[in-house]
Amino acid sequence: MDLADKVAVITGAASGIGAACARAFAAKGARVVVVDVNADGARAVAREIGGLAVPCDVAREADIDTLVKETERRLGPVDVFFSNAGVATGGDPLTTPIDVWQTQWQINLMSHVYALRAVLPGMLERRSGYLLHTASMAGILTSHGNLTYAVTKHAVVGLAEWLSVTYHDKGIRVSLLAPLGVRTPMLGNIDSAFARNVAGPIKEPEEVAEMVVDAMAAERFLILTDPIAQKWMNNKSADLERWLRGMRGMQRILEGGGGD
Repeated sequence: MDLADKVAVITGAASGIGAACARAFAAKGARVVVVDVNADGARAVAREIGGLAVPCDVAREADIDTLVKETERRLGPVDVFFSNAGVATGGDPLTTPIDVWQTQWQINLMSHVYALRAVLPGMLERRSGYLLHTASMAGILTSHGNLTYAVTKHAVVGLAEWLSVTYHDKGIRVSLLAPLGVRTPMLGNIDSAFARNVAGPIKEPEEVAEMVVDAMAAERFLILTDPIAQKWMNNKSADLERWLRGMRGMQRILEGGGGD
């Protein structure tokens, strides 16, 4: 897709990957709607790029419906919807409260579903549209220490794959962004054991944004942020038992017990 003069909605766009993509999309000529629960942050990014800020709690379907209606009223039909907002609270199944599970489910997955329900009918009618979904390599491999994040991101991967299979021939393009470590608040301390041993090569948000723009131009489904991610995926597919043993060894390292 050529982003010039396209209406692009990006959630979680007040900082990190979302803000970097807002800048990159605007630089390509898109009319960008900057969406975030952080209203001040969204407005700051929108002012910088000449876009439209719409504060929104993506966990609420009514908020997303309002967001889409406001976008259509101000700018016209949505050409691109980038479901990027996410949270990474949580831990193991015994100590993580159920309401944390519910919150992550709503933000990390259901916000994507709410967006589809709002924009997909119009896209199908026009036989044109682009849906982007931020998952994580945690959704393709897994994530040490954060079960809720890994499970919800696995769900995003399944959603995006289904959409690509089902709607590609109806004019809808779908991309899945599955980053390794990116220098954002979500990653936390880049000197932590997790960042040093698990997150892979740490990228800057601006690097990831350029990868997203390039993938959209090529209409490529899977967006990886480093070649090593593909190697890890291949290792898992080739020998799952060996991969699990390696992941268990990394778990022991993270818990301070050393590996095999």
